[in-house]
Amino acid sequence: MAERQLTFKENEIMQILNKVYLHFKEGEFAQAIELLERALEIDFEYSDIANALKCANFWREVTERGESAGGDYERGEYYLSQWKVFSGFISRMENVSERCLFSLKFHIFGRALSHYLALYNEAEGLDPAILLRIGRCHKGRGNYESAISFIEEASRQKREDAGILAELADCYSLVNENKAAKVFFREAFFLDPQAIELSYLESPMIQRLVSKLRERFSEAEIRDWIPVYGAIYGLFNIKRELRPLELGKLKQAIYQLEKDLEQKRPGPLVPRLINHYFWLIDHYLSCGEERAKIDDLLARIKSLDPGVYREYVN
Repeated sequence: MAERQLTFKENEIMQILNKVYLHFKEGEFAQAIELLERALEIDFEYSDIANALKCANFWREVTERGESAGGDYERGEYYLSQWKVFSGFISRMENVSERCLFSLKFHIFGRALSHYLALYNEAEGLDPAILLRIGRCHKGRGNYESAISFIEEASRQKREDAGILAELADCYSLVNENKAAKVFFREAFFLDPQAIELSYLESPMIQRLVSKLRERFSEAEIRDWIPVYGAIYGLFNIKRELRPLELGKLKQAIYQLEKDLEQKRPGPLVPRLINHYFWLIDHYLSCGEERAKIDDLLARIKSLDPGVYREYVN
């Protein structure tokens, strides 16, 4: 089937939007707004125009306030935090252009990056928090190799940081290194799901899983259920035998979680305990442990959540 030819009006609007998105990448929001208002006169019902205009007005106000946000660290944090606010803002809009979003992200993460790089260049040591943020900004601008380089360095400085490991996994996923991505995601969500910033993760595998879980759980609950359903759906399927020290820590953590659950202490104890059981089952399977120990863990999972048990064993 032949592609439909654009009308003269549609062609004119597309040319304007192309210029608008270039202005977005440069942070020239006043110029973009002027062009968008002209485009509205051509066709006020064209959704891309209205959406882009809302985005331009949002960021014009944000960037004006950002000039008085304090020092380099405060300004970097300000722009990244405003991107999270913006993500909520656009979630209430329909069909926002991917090109529009990337153009905005390229500029905003570039602003944050310039402030973090200033801190990096001034510092005598390598601060893993700054390295992580520099990597996150590179990732947001599509510079994945640079992102991996900085986040790997952050991970070397702070080896068991769930937030750093999740960002590293995200980068690996975006360059199609899926085996490494699955390994690091699994480790990150085991260590501390609550330390992971879901709003910064772009990996399609995680985004699809989060979308599914939003149908079942609240935003506050999702992070702790990700490793459970990541295992059930085969996302976290790269497994390993634990070292003796790790095995000892895992069993101690299970004991404490079971005790906390028995005493009805607050917190996401059920998904965390199930995830710990999954890890112990995987270890037993990898080292050829007797079946009775695995069956005991499966029975504990069934008593905690029969639905999860059925999905896991089927």
